[in-house]
Amino acid sequence: MCAADFVAPIAAPALRLASTREERRAVIDLYYWTTPNGHKITIALEELGVPYRIRPVNIGKGEQFEPAFLRISPNNRIPAIVDDAPAVGKEPLSIFESGAILTYLAEKTGRLLPTDARGKFEVLQWLFWQVGGLGPMTGQNHHFMQYAPEKIPYAIDRYVKETARLYRVMDTRLADRPYLAGDYSIADIACYPWVVPHEKQGMNLDDFPNLKKWFATIAKRPSVERAYAVAKQIQTRPLDGEARRILFGHGSDAQKR
Repeated sequence: MCAADFVAPIAAPALRLASTREERRAVIDLYYWTTPNGHKITIALEELGVPYRIRPVNIGKGEQFEPAFLRISPNNRIPAIVDDAPAVGKEPLSIFESGAILTYLAEKTGRLLPTDARGKFEVLQWLFWQVGGLGPMTGQNHHFMQYAPEKIPYAIDRYVKETARLYRVMDTRLADRPYLAGDYSIADIACYPWVVPHEKQGMNLDDFPNLKKWFATIAKRPSVERAYAVAKQIQTRPLDGEARRILFGHGSDAQKR
């Protein structure tokens, strides 16, 4: 039975921990919205076949500022998980930050992260590269290219150029190997969702042939297809003006909850 069989109906309450025996069949509660960081975790869970249930956190409505969610993710950001059956201890274990979650899931299952030190840190350095570089820089690209109320040429030029530089780093790395750390790993899972919107970032994958091949290969993985199918069920309409106000920090009242 695949992990997707345990995805909650969209109407499921977002910020409520599992309580009944039936609910606790889903080992992982995933607090999620349809962003690149959220996609990382659904891809990993689907790839690993770990049973999970989605707890949608609608960041366009400010649900990330709810006290119940802040107890799990004090930085009011998705994703976060609660593992009802951790390897150590009997109490549920909550984890926030996508890089930490990916590492935890890989170590919990013994997959997607080598156990030898050399192989492990080969993966982790690229995971941290994504968390500290690719994600933040392409995120700023998205903001100034797509969402900023005022088009600022300097900011757009700055982040488009930096996105291109980061794409070249990946393209060079992938010249002599199929994946970033040799074998498919959490490093690839972390990077892929940030390359999905490449056209909106002003990028043409034809300019990065090794990256283009890597991207097409990962896109065809069944786990990736399932993860993005889940996303389509959850967010069915684009952000409106109020959602953007909350999402981009202008909803100060929501942030003070």
